[in-house]
Amino acid sequence: MTTIAPRRRRPIDRENSYGPIRVLVGVLIALIFSVPIYLVVVNVLKPSSAIFSNPAALPAPPTLENFISVLSRSDGLFWNGLINSTQITVLSVFATIILASNCAYYLARNTGRVTQVIVVLIVVGMMIPGASIIQPIIQILLSAGLIGTIPGLIIVNVAGAMPFAILVFMGFVRSIPIELEQAAAVDGAGPFRIFWQIVFPLMRPAVATVLIFTAVGVWNDFIMPLIVLGPGSGTTVTVGLYRSVSQYTSDYGAVFAFMVLATIPILLLFLFFQRYFVKGLIAGATKG
Repeated sequence: MTTIAPRRRRPIDRENSYGPIRVLVGVLIALIFSVPIYLVVVNVLKPSSAIFSNPAALPAPPTLENFISVLSRSDGLFWNGLINSTQITVLSVFATIILASNCAYYLARNTGRVTQVIVVLIVVGMMIPGASIIQPIIQILLSAGLIGTIPGLIIVNVAGAMPFAILVFMGFVRSIPIELEQAAAVDGAGPFRIFWQIVFPLMRPAVATVLIFTAVGVWNDFIMPLIVLGPGSGTTVTVGLYRSVSQYTSDYGAVFAFMVLATIPILLLFLFFQRYFVKGLIAGATKG
């Protein structure tokens, strides 16, 4: 009589058995994160009285009065915030990409001891909580006469975004064959021309990644614009949203409309650059 040994369960079968659980957990998490978005979408199309009576109900009938109320404010709070946020974000992203890409190129192509120390300092700088350096930032801006100015806020944004941007660019530069630069040098190209005409055009995925991360961070920042700009030097969309709410305000429909209008520009930016976004992150992760 022969005995049949029990079949060992293959690892792939075990992985497949967890598949439905993973899907269920994923759907549950997605539903939890979708609740705030659902509340914003349905309440932005309802008058404030309907919001108080049943916040989760669908708008019946939907109205655009909340958007009209925000866009036609007599103090121009949304439009001023939109203009300030746009110029602060554009200039901050542009300066970050230019400075960080050059710095990362130098660090990636030079592997000396000094370079390693600089990279370690950059990583350590990313671990310092932002709230702990607000007071030194204010003192520096006061000394330089930049407190309450948009250039001062842009400098703070660029300094805060530089460490992450340098690491992303470094990872991508290391994936570019150095033979391309050597061939260009043999043809007589200098370092400046090699970087801007050969290396930088190949860094488009990394540029898109840095652009999206920096733009989202600057656009959504609330603390720094509130502290650096102050009450007398304009406002951004996030600070404008804060100022549109007070203890005497009960127009939550307009507040929801302000939130939606403030989100649209940065959402369009992400959709436009998303095809490069993942590619830049993967390159930075595998080569960093």
